Amino acid sequence: MILFLNSLLLALRAIRRNVLRSSLTVLGVVIGVSAVITMVNVGKAATLQVQDQISSMGSNLLIVRPGKRSFGGPRMSAPNFREEDMEAIMREATAVERLAPNASTSAMAVYGNENLTTMVTGTNNDYLTVGNWDLATGRSFSAAEIRGGRPVCIIGNTVRTTLFGQSDPVGAVLRLKNVSCTVIGLLASKGESMRGDQDSIILVPLRMYWRRLSGNRDIDMIQVSAKSQGLTTLAKNQIEEILRRKRRILRGQEDNFSVRDMQEIADALAGTTRVLTALLSAIAAVSLLVGGIGIMNIMLVSVTERTREIGIRLA
Repeated sequence: MILFLNSLLLALRAIRRNVLRSSLTVLGVVIGVSAVITMVNVGKAATLQVQDQISSMGSNLLIVRPGKRSFGGPRMSAPNFREEDMEAIMREATAVERLAPNASTSAMAVYGNENLTTMVTGTNNDYLTVGNWDLATGRSFSAAEIRGGRPVCIIGNTVRTTLFGQSDPVGAVLRLKNVSCTVIGLLASKGESMRGDQDSIILVPLRMYWRRLSGNRDIDMIQVSAKSQGLTTLAKNQIEEILRRKRRILRGQEDNFSVRDMQEIADALAGTTRVLTALLSAIAAVSLLVGGIGIMNIMLVSVTERTREIGIRLA
């Protein structure tokens, strides 16, 4: 016990004599360990964020896109969907409950002296249900507005804040590519996602988008919700069969479109975040190694300086 106390006092005196050296040693340990913990937690947080976003979109959601690619890879060129494709899915796919077409472009929205370049999406009211969007104020599209392609719009919270401040935008008239558009609704805020600001969006009736904004009748993407989670696979198979027939894809030919359910998307994103976590952990491990080498050098210098003293004490 006395030997232990003597050793402890000797160590404390050595630390007091070399405050800077001791501080650098502790700092090396703290930085290395903190880097490892931080990087691993960043990877875990990214994984949890992805899982939360996937869960919020619903387990029975299907994403239908033209072209085919592996997650994150280049997309094979293919013609966009047409209105007939959408109608065929709703008519023939018995496992499908709702369908939201998406035709999107970037456009400048102008109100008074304010302007904002944002995403404008032509769609229908199912977009709100399928995407789990709520209305903060106002209303959704009427049947007449959808059928007639009237110039009305529902805006996201970022658009509201930029163009209107905190005032109620419902009833105001903004311009989209020189088209006057009456605001009928405001979406509840969703915040940031993997793809950026979800609230920087303007929804318009699909036919209005075709006639006044795009000049064509293309559909970039279709979001579909199955009647239940258990019917997701059946809905996917039905959609694939319908689109192969509509797009005249022969037996044995590869699909020129993709139908992905949320589990596939979640698995792909989980794989990406695992790679990210491993990369960050490797970087943190290098930081820990560098810190360890620094500590080793400091300790080597300390021992070298006291070689004579150690020899005398041993003698």
